Amino acid sequence: MKKNIIKILLVILWMIVIFCFSNQKATDSTRLSDGFIKNTICKINKTDCDKTIKKTFKPVRKCAHFCVYLILGLLVMNCFNIKRKYIVYSLIICLLYSISDEVHQLFVNGRSGEIIDVFIDTFGSFIGIFSLFKYRSR
Repeated sequence: MKKNIIKILLVILWMIVIFCFSNQKATDSTRLSDGFIKNTICKINKTDCDKTIKKTFKPVRKCAHFCVYLILGLLVMNCFNIKRKYIVYSLIICLLYSISDEVHQLFVNGRSGEIIDVFIDTFGSFIGIFSLFKYRSR
C-alpha cells in the first residue's frame, strides 16, 4: 500500500515538473534551451554557437518533449501490474496529460500548443511504457 502511494506521488510530482516547464514564458523557455545548447553541443563540437543554436534549437526542444514524457510513461506504467491492458491505460493517461499540457501552453505568454508535440509526447510515453513492460515481463 505504501509503495503504491509513493509510485502515485512520483507520477504527480513529475506531472508538476512538466507543468512548471510548460508554464514558463517563451523567453524563459528559449533561454533554458539556448543555455543547454551552449553548455553541451557548442562545447562538445567547439563550433560557432549562434549557428549551432539556430540549427539545433528545434530538435533539442523536441527531444526534451520525448524524454520528459518517456519518464512520465515509465512512472505511470510503474503504478500498474504488468499486463497488456495496462499498457493502454498508461498510454491514455499520458496522452490526456500531453493534450492538457499543450492546451495549457495556449494560455502562457508567448507559448503555443502544437499537435506535433502531442504526438512526440505520446511516442515518448509509449517507448517508456513498452520498455518497462518488456523489462518486467522477462
